[in-house]
Amino acid sequence: MLITDDFLPVPVPESLSATYLVPMVGLPKVSTKTAVAALTGRLTEPVHGLARQMLDSPLMSVDTRPIAEFPELPPDLLTAFGATKEQLARLAAATHLVVVQAEYRPGWPPAHEWAARAVAAAVAESVDSDVVDVFGLQFLDPATALRSLPDEQGRIRLVDWVLVPYSSDTEGLWFTTKGLRRFGLLELQTQGVPDHLTRAWGAVMTGAARRLLRDWTDGLTGEEVPAFVQLPVLATVTGHDIAVAYGNPEQHGATAPVLLRLELDPATDPEADSFLSLRPPAGHPGPDGRYYAAACATLFSGIQPDVRYARAGDAMSRAVATARAALGDARARFVAGQLPAESQLVVKYGLPGDDGPEYVWAGVTSWEAPERIVGVSASDANTDQSVRIGAPVVVETSEVVDWAVLDATGVIEGGWTQAVLDSGEPPTHRPS
Repeated sequence: MLITDDFLPVPVPESLSATYLVPMVGLPKVSTKTAVAALTGRLTEPVHGLARQMLDSPLMSVDTRPIAEFPELPPDLLTAFGATKEQLARLAAATHLVVVQAEYRPGWPPAHEWAARAVAAAVAESVDSDVVDVFGLQFLDPATALRSLPDEQGRIRLVDWVLVPYSSDTEGLWFTTKGLRRFGLLELQTQGVPDHLTRAWGAVMTGAARRLLRDWTDGLTGEEVPAFVQLPVLATVTGHDIAVAYGNPEQHGATAPVLLRLELDPATDPEADSFLSLRPPAGHPGPDGRYYAAACATLFSGIQPDVRYARAGDAMSRAVATARAALGDARARFVAGQLPAESQLVVKYGLPGDDGPEYVWAGVTSWEAPERIVGVSASDANTDQSVRIGAPVVVETSEVVDWAVLDATGVIEGGWTQAVLDSGEPPTHRPS
């Protein structure tokens, strides 16, 4: 194997396994094969056929056992990963577990995961129960589990298979992925991410996972499973990677690529996981957090500073008026926690300059007083060197000329002035 400074050799496991549980009271009402047959026409044929084939092979096992034979699943972790009270109650009342397990070689498609999830969903549906994804410690209702399986073209939403949990420490946020090991790849991590990038960096991690997973599976296309796959030390992530990972490729245009350096972080404890760390490229000046903020600004480039005047009577003037008319409603929804899940509110305001005002964006972190917004700058200003990406700012509401709601794919509401700058036509406001 050729080892160079441009590639990082990552070890490949000999085989992969998937385990799903179906809690129930009593024994299954129908056989597993009958439950899987009931999915005819509701699953894409490649996946339905794969599930039937693996069910008839030594690669898959389906066993029903008393729940007392199993260690208790941790309810606090299940809750952290989205379990509802009703799902936890059904688990507590269960007398038996159906255990679906499958094994397969590393590569694409991940037959062990697709087939095991499909079979578990079929069993759960036949007894009106849930699917427990043991790897992700997640409850899935049968419909959600089935929707996560690939379409006729073999496409999936990576967010249905890979989670991005994070925690906080003295140096910022620590992000990891949870799900790449399903496919044989080490999990990713990033440390020292600024607190205000919680949603944005989670999306970047998901996009990076999508790109690296493609490189990983491309290295596993041979007849023999290699001992290592060489991944590029400099991983390239684009807005398109993020959009595809979220299943919305049409909602994100091209953005400039962002480079992230890949480092192997082997575990010193044999019981702990090794990681692939995402870092700024070598030689980047300044703290890592500043690079992560700049990367987010590049990938979510629909929000940019500008220094153009809004002349009375033109489209820009109308855009500002539209934004300001809806600003009170935006604040009310922000304060009430009624903005879309995994979204961020940003506002645009003017900074005085010799050639006219420079308009910059800030992410809103607090808006307790109607007349004053507390946030962090989403861009570097040319006219005020203290206004830097990630720097705290206080904005007078009277200075706001626009606002927008962002998610992982870009602007989902607002951004009227930006639309004028981009295309000359302001968007129509979509009320809540």
